Amino acid sequence: MNTYNRPPVVFTRGKGCYIYDQGNRRYLDFSAGIAVNALGHSDDEVSQVLAEQSSQLVHVSNLYHHPWGIALAKALVETTRATGAFEASKVFLANSGTEANEGALKFARKWGKLVSNNENKYEIVSCLNGFHGRSMGALTCTPNPKYQKPFLPLVPGVKHITYNDIESIDGAITENTCGVILETVQGEGGIFAAKEEFLRALRKRCDEVGALLIFDEIQCGLGRTGKLWAFQNFPSDIVPDILTMAKPLANGFPIGAILMNERVAEQIKIGEHGTTFGGNPLGCRVALSVFNRISDPAFLAHVNEVGDYLKQGLKTITEGNHLVKDVRGLGLIVGVEFTVDPVPLVKMARERGLLIITASNNTVRLVPPLIITKEQIDEGLAILKKCFEELKSQA
Repeated sequence: MNTYNRPPVVFTRGKGCYIYDQGNRRYLDFSAGIAVNALGHSDDEVSQVLAEQSSQLVHVSNLYHHPWGIALAKALVETTRATGAFEASKVFLANSGTEANEGALKFARKWGKLVSNNENKYEIVSCLNGFHGRSMGALTCTPNPKYQKPFLPLVPGVKHITYNDIESIDGAITENTCGVILETVQGEGGIFAAKEEFLRALRKRCDEVGALLIFDEIQCGLGRTGKLWAFQNFPSDIVPDILTMAKPLANGFPIGAILMNERVAEQIKIGEHGTTFGGNPLGCRVALSVFNRISDPAFLAHVNEVGDYLKQGLKTITEGNHLVKDVRGLGLIVGVEFTVDPVPLVKMARERGLLIITASNNTVRLVPPLIITKEQIDEGLAILKKCFEELKSQA
C-alpha cells in the first residue's frame, strides 16, 4: 500500500554507518532506520546471534517459558535498578513501540479501576506535539490532526496538555486521571527535551491524584541521549511508573517492551494482556546482546562525546545562516530547526550521499547510529553545509 512517500532508490545492503543501493552507491546514514540501527547495519555480533538462535528456536509462544525472555527481562530490570534510574520490577515483551504504548495505556486504565472507587478514573493525559504510535489508543494520545482526522472518532477519555507548560497540568490532571504519557525528548515533534521543572510537576501531580506516569522512550531511550534512559538526564526524583521502549532494542529486529515498577506489575493478572509473537526467543536473544552493549558505560560515554561533537559542528556550519532558528538535542538525537520548510534538504542530502529525515516544526532530525565516529560526522557535516547553503540560496 502506498502509505509512505518513498524516494526512487532501493537499498540492498549496509555495513556500519553506511548503506548501499542497488547500483552499489554508498550513503552515510544519519537516520539509522529512524533511530533504530543503534549499532549500525549488519553488525557482526547481531548477525552471529541471529544465525545461532534461528537454528535452535525462533518461536514457542507465550504459553511456555524460554531462557532468553527471562534473561532479557532480568537484564532490563537489574541494569535499570543498578543505575539508580527507578525501581523497575517487571517487563512485558511486545513487538513494537506502538504495542508497548498500547499495553502501558491498558495497564493505566486497570490501575484507575483498582486504586479508586471513582468509576470515572479512566482518563489519560498526553502532550501536544507528542507522538506515541498509530494504533487507536496510541493515535488518540498523538494530538496531530494530520494523523488523527481520517480515523475519527478516537478512543474517549484522553486529554492533552502543552509540553513544558506547568500551568496546564493541574487543570487537566485530576482525580479522574489514571495515567499521563509523554516523551522525555519529543522526537517526531521536532527534538524538544522536557524541562526539569515540568517533569517534576508532573510527577508531583500524578502522586497527588493517584495516576501513573508513563515515559515513552521508544525513540529517545536506550542510549540515544548518552544515558541509558533519557529521563536520567534529570535529577533522581524524576522517575516514571512505566517506561516504554522499542526502536534500538534489537538493532532492527522487531521487539518492544514495557518496564514497570512493582506497584503496577502486581495489578496485572493472567489473561489481562497478551501477544503472539512478542518476547519470542529469537528477538529476545538479539535484544539481550544489543542491550548489554548499549548499556555499557564506555559505549554511553562515546555517545556523549560524538553527540557534543555533532552539535558543535552543526552550530559552526549554520552560523550566520538566517534560515536556521535553533540547533538542539541530547547525545545523538539532534534537531536543526529552520524558519522555512526543510523537506527539500532531504533530497539534496541524499543526492550527495547522506540520509537525513525531518520532524515537525520545520526541523531536520539527525539520529545516526550510536557507533558513528567523529570522522564520519565530519563527512556528514561537509555535505550538510553544502545543502544548507543551497537551501539558503533558494530562499
